[in-house]
Amino acid sequence: MWWIYALLAALFASLTAILAKKGVTGIDSDLATAIRTAVVLVMAWAIVFFRTGFSGITTLTKQNWWFLVLSGIATGLSWLFYFRALQLGKVSQVAPVDKLSVALTIVLSVVILHEVLTLKTAIGATLIIIGTLVLIL
Repeated sequence: MWWIYALLAALFASLTAILAKKGVTGIDSDLATAIRTAVVLVMAWAIVFFRTGFSGITTLTKQNWWFLVLSGIATGLSWLFYFRALQLGKVSQVAPVDKLSVALTIVLSVVILHEVLTLKTAIGATLIIIGTLVLIL
């Protein structure tokens, strides 16, 4: 069942790139990122409010807070750089290079989270890296 959500995430990420490229045209990329972030913020809190409410917020630990805040900072920086790249480059090149994050995530999951690297996953990550290099060069 997880793969259905992953495919939906990929579909909406794809739409994000196309819509963002159109939206960032002729404006400051940081402003575009701020507008997008505001929409995501409202949407995320609305989903929490209507689906589960805020009761779970009291169960968050300091560790939860720290890692979620750091994740938010990383997301913000990623979006700022992504929008600037979209403004300067072709979406057909920027989006695939951005997906190098998949291979980097695999490497970091092994190094930081001590996940087991399977041969299949290693081959997939290597192909992503090779594909990224082909697009850049």
